[in-house]
Parts: sequence; C-alpha cells; structure tokens
Amino acid sequence: MSPDADAHDRHRRLSPAPVLDLDPLIDDPGTRIVVCCGSGGVGKTTTAAALGLRAAERGRKVVVLTIDPARRLAQSMGIDSLDNVPRRVKGLDDSASGELHAMMLDMKRTFDEIVEAHADAERAATILNNPFYQSLSAGFAGTQEYMAMEKLGQLRARDEWDLIVVDTPPSRSALDFLDAPKRLGSFLDGRLIRLLTAPAKLGGRAGMKFLNVGMSMMTGTLGKLLGGQLLKDVQTFVAAMDTTFGGFRTRADATYKLLQAPGTAFLVVAAPERDALREAAYFVERLAAEDMPLAGLVLNRVHGSGADRLSAERALAAAENLEAVENLEEPRIVDQEGGKAGLRNSPDTYGSSESPASEAPAPDEGSPADPKNPSSERTEKGRSADPADRSVDQLTASLLRLHADRMQLLSREQRTRDRFTALHPEVAVAEVAALPGDVHDLAGLRNIGNRLAAGRPELPEAAVD
Repeated sequence: MSPDADAHDRHRRLSPAPVLDLDPLIDDPGTRIVVCCGSGGVGKTTTAAALGLRAAERGRKVVVLTIDPARRLAQSMGIDSLDNVPRRVKGLDDSASGELHAMMLDMKRTFDEIVEAHADAERAATILNNPFYQSLSAGFAGTQEYMAMEKLGQLRARDEWDLIVVDTPPSRSALDFLDAPKRLGSFLDGRLIRLLTAPAKLGGRAGMKFLNVGMSMMTGTLGKLLGGQLLKDVQTFVAAMDTTFGGFRTRADATYKLLQAPGTAFLVVAAPERDALREAAYFVERLAAEDMPLAGLVLNRVHGSGADRLSAERALAAAENLEAVENLEEPRIVDQEGGKAGLRNSPDTYGSSESPASEAPAPDEGSPADPKNPSSERTEKGRSADPADRSVDQLTASLLRLHADRMQLLSREQRTRDRFTALHPEVAVAEVAALPGDVHDLAGLRNIGNRLAAGRPELPEAAVD
C-alpha cells in the first residue's frame, strides 16, 4: 500500500465520524421540520429538495420551502415557476401515498401578508403604500431571513403537511438565519424607533407639544442627514406600524421556540473545504449553545478515486520517467549509422530495389532492426521509434499527473474533514460524492436522496450541486 493510501486509511481509523442515517429521521412522524443550513454555495437547495422527494416517496406529505434565487428547484421538480404558494410536484412514485409540494419565499409578499393580517384595511393600505416600508420590505438587512422564519411559522400553524423542509437563505454567514429575528427586534426596539413613535403614543396636545419642542432638534438633525421626505416617511411608517410591532416580536419568539422543539432537526450542509467547514463548525457550536436539535452534517461534493492505492508521489515519479524518455533524441538521430542519417527511413530509399544491400546495416542479435526480437521496436536508448507509442507515453504521463492531482485533492479534503471531526466527534456525517454536473430533474434528485441515505460516497461518483 502506498504511503498516501496508508495515511488516508489511518486518518479514518483514528478519527471516525459516526455515519448519519437520514431515513429514520425523515420516516419518524415526530419529525415535523428539517432545516438545511450552512454557508452559501454548498448545496443546501439540492439537499433540501432531495430529502423532500425521498420523504414524499416514502409516504409523507411534504412541503419544501426554498429561498434559492437561481430557481433551480422549480426546474428540477418540473414546475414552470415557484412562488409564495405551495405547488404540487407531479411525477413522484406515489405507491406509498406521499405528496410533495414546493414553494419559493417571496420576501416582500410575505411581509405584505403580515401587515394585512395584523392591521385594519385603512392602516394596512397606509403602510403598504409608504415609501419607507417598501424599501424595508424589499431590502432591509436580515428581512429575507426573518421572512423565512415567518413563512415557516405560517406553514407549521396550518398543520397541513407531515414534514416541512426548509432551505435557508444564501448569505455570507450561516448564522444569519438564527440572528434575523433578534436583529429585526432590535431594530423595532431601537432608540430611534422609540423616539419616532413617542409622539403617536402620547397623542393629542401632549403629543404635538412633544413633537414641536422635544423633537425639533432631533428631527432637524435627522432631516439634514436623511432628507426631510425620508424622515417624514419613516415617522408615518412607525406610527402606522406601532400596533403590529409587538406581533413581530411575539411571532419571532414563537418560531424560535419552534426551532428548539423536539420535532425540528437541523442539518448543517457543507463542502469539504476549509471555509465551508469552518462555517459549519460555528453553526454546530451555535446550535448547541441555543439548545437546538442538530441531526448531523451533510458533506457535499466529496471527491474519490477507484485507484487510491497509487499515491500522488508514485504517479508523479512515473510521469516524470515517461517524460524523461520522451525528451531523448529523435529516432532518426539514434538510428544513424556511419553518418547516413535517416537512411532507413528515407522515402527515396526505404524499400527501393535501387538501394544497395551493403548500405543497409546488418541486424545483430537484439538490435533495434531485429524483426524477431520484441524489443526491436525500441531504440538502443529505450525510446520507442513508433509515433503511436510516443503518443501513448504522452497520454499516460498526462493521466498520471491528473491522478496525482486527484490524490492530492483527496488528501486535502481528508485533512479538512479530520479537523472538523476532531473538534466535533459527536456529529454524525453523511457524505455525498461530487457530480460532474448539476441536477436537473426528479431522477437526479432521487439519486441524490439515495446517496444521502447511504451516508458514504459510492463509485462511480455522484454529486450534490
């Protein structure tokens, strides 16, 4: 066994990670919510869709909530488009009587629904038409994450599905999903908001007096910083929203407790890369600190090789040997005899009846020209005289270098996994091998679900994108 392969096996023996078994998790009627979380670009959307499909084909009524702006989930499920309403996915194996629905979070529409549900018609219209609200609902930092939790709370309250699978928003930090309710609550409870809502809360002459005297300096300063119209829009907005602020906080707290409940399971999704697994480690620690139920880690795009007994060092050495032979003198120079360069290969003399027999060198035993000796196809310096053989050597050297690159990649990925496992040996891991392309249909999602359930990569390679 090569040193690399031996080290690879030794790492697995010294730091084995428990295998994450996902079928019992999604089959359990007590599991009502599965949250796929992690940093951006690690395969959360495909993981969520594959798990939802697998759960549905095993008999559960499932809805997958995605926040993927690329809309790949709709494409892979054969749906023209997804919106804020769950859509039934067709083409499933429904022998187990399961159902699959999918939806994509519409952040602004969800915010509008909250306003419409918690304000009378006149006040709701005032809020929805307010320019500051329109900016807030479309792009305020953390709004997407907060609305994802709002939508999750709405879906759970309807009690229409056995299982809700959530694909958390793509963000620079995987912790944003958990932090969003607190951030929005801090904004709504902030000093500026309290000052702006104070006149409305006081009301009547007292409110007007406060506004005219106590607020004059502050509004003058803010008017210069923000612009008078923006400040007026903010004041109108907070006055109209004041009665719904408590509802935001109450629902955020309720959803947060729902995420801590036994019926919820978090799956941290990562790739075998340093930054992604560092983010995954932070998330694992945060979930533990918040007493949230972690099911395990899904490790996507794990590379493998069916020839891992050939180490990178040996492959590179073999490639260098072939390339060294390739750099020897050309056959026509090697085959020179008595200054007659290339005589044997000359188009004018090769095979010609005019060529004197005395000019052709007599083949000695074992010489390159000996047709009875297999080694006669090689030159006296071991170099093949056949261009086809030279092409094979070049191709072999290139393949050996590619294999060396693959083995070095495997070694880096294994070291990265080992560091994570050393920090969190209790975290169960399901590995999915890297696919050559994206998943585009239900068959691809079904394949990913099978491999997720297996927990370890298989050859030939498959993948989560």
